[in-house]
Amino acid sequence: MHAHYLQHVSFEGLGSIETWLRDAGYEITNTRFYEAGVLPSIADIDLLVIMGGPMSVNDEIQYPWMDKEKKFIKEVIQSGKPTLGICLGAQLIAASMGGDVFPNSVKEIGWFPVQATKTDSTTFFQFPKEIPVFHWHGETFNLPEGAVSIAESKGCKNQAFQIGDSVIGLQFHLETTPGSAQAIVKHCRDELVDGAYIQREEEILATPQEQYKAINKLMGKILEYLHTRKG
Repeated sequence: MHAHYLQHVSFEGLGSIETWLRDAGYEITNTRFYEAGVLPSIADIDLLVIMGGPMSVNDEIQYPWMDKEKKFIKEVIQSGKPTLGICLGAQLIAASMGGDVFPNSVKEIGWFPVQATKTDSTTFFQFPKEIPVFHWHGETFNLPEGAVSIAESKGCKNQAFQIGDSVIGLQFHLETTPGSAQAIVKHCRDELVDGAYIQREEEILATPQEQYKAINKLMGKILEYLHTRKG
């Protein structure tokens, strides 16, 4: 089995996803768009993971590789391969499939709860009724045609969505570990300004280990869900 991930900046890697993939027996490769940006053959991968980043999906002039990335994501989804997008990755899925990405009314940075929107569904991935998760985003999106909301929050309506049974987009970060939280704070602390849904650096980094373990466990459940749909 071969999992491939698309990485946009050096400080937003797989986090807890890497441990899950290795334990499940996946070979892992990546495309680092901040370096060479070479994409694999779609036929050679079984699972695609699209990571986050501080840029916008609308920054194609500044990041010319983004148009190529969107086309690749769309082709992977149309091929039926399981696909997971995280934060910018979810926005890239939405944009690739025809949705619009635009600034949210507020930025969400830190630990805030999301709520399940499909609590009685057996068709879609089932989120807990409510769980605190790690956020770092200022944009949102319209759901593309065929997508179904599976989680929301008070600060941002479209927090998670699913397309068919093999594509999931998460506006938030379930892969976050204490180390990856420290890394994003280090590189993006200029965004930690006063806001209704923006925590202080000390609050973010004081999060107990149990909270990281809870989101990493949920990330594992999503990966298991997609793994069983790899065909």
